[in-house]
Amino acid sequence: MLKITDLHKTFHPGTVNAKKALNGLSLTLNEGDFVTVIGGNGAGKSTMLNAIAGVFVPDEGTIEIDGVDVTNIPEYKRAKYLGRVFQDPMMGTAPDMEIAENLAIARRRGTRRHLLWGLPKAERESYREVLRELGLGLEDRLSSKVGLLSGGQRQAVTLLMATINKPKLLLLDEHTAALDPKTAAKVLEITDRIVQDNHLTTIMITHNMRDAIKHGNRLIMLHEGRVIIDVSGEEKQKLTVEDLLAMFARASGDEFSHDRSILS
Repeated sequence: MLKITDLHKTFHPGTVNAKKALNGLSLTLNEGDFVTVIGGNGAGKSTMLNAIAGVFVPDEGTIEIDGVDVTNIPEYKRAKYLGRVFQDPMMGTAPDMEIAENLAIARRRGTRRHLLWGLPKAERESYREVLRELGLGLEDRLSSKVGLLSGGQRQAVTLLMATINKPKLLLLDEHTAALDPKTAAKVLEITDRIVQDNHLTTIMITHNMRDAIKHGNRLIMLHEGRVIIDVSGEEKQKLTVEDLLAMFARASGDEFSHDRSILS
C-alpha cells in the first residue's frame, strides 16, 4: 500500500543552516499494516510524514501509494489517498461549524460539491451512529460547535473525519501528544478500533515508547533520516522499553537521548 524508495531531503541546502532530514529512507507497508514510528528529535519522523502527504517534493527517491507514483503529485491532489490527524487538537477541523457539518465536509472530500439546505436526515443519523461508537456522548451533540469540544473529543472527531472515506493510508502525527494521559489512552483505544474495523494501513508517530510497543503490528525507529530498527509480529509483542534502547544503541552506535520517550 505504501512504498518509499531511497528518499532524500535536505532543507536550506548550500547554507550554514543546511539540514539533511531524510537520508536514503526506504520503507514498504502492506495493506492493513499499523506501523508505529519512534525516534529522537531530528530523526526525520515528521519529515517522512510530510513527504508522504506531499507538503514538499523530495530531492531524490520515490513515493508510491497503492501502486501509484505520487512523488510529484501536489498535496491537494494527493489528499484523496490520505487521512491525517495532527498533534494539535485545533487542527483538522472547522471550529465554528457543527460536528455534523465537519463530518459532512470530510465525507465529501474529493467529490464535486453542490449546495444543500442543511443535511439530509438520513445522513445526520449515520453520523449519530458513528459518534455513538466513540463512547464519548457526542451522538447527542451533532449541533455543537467543534470549537467547544475538549481536546480529546476533538481528536476523536478528527479521527472520524480522517477515516470516514476509508483512506488508502492514515497518517497520525503524534495525535495524542497534547492530551493528558487518561484522554490520550482513550483516543488510542478509539484509534485501534477504527483502524482494525476498517482494516486501514496506518502510520502513527509517537514519542511514547510504551505506546509504540503496545499499538500496531509493526514498529520502526528512525535515526538521522533512515530506518534503523524494524520489528513486527511476535518479536514486537515481546519488546520492552529497555530492549528498544539496547537495539537503538547497537544499530546507531549512540545512546537514545529523547527524554520524553523514555519518561512517558
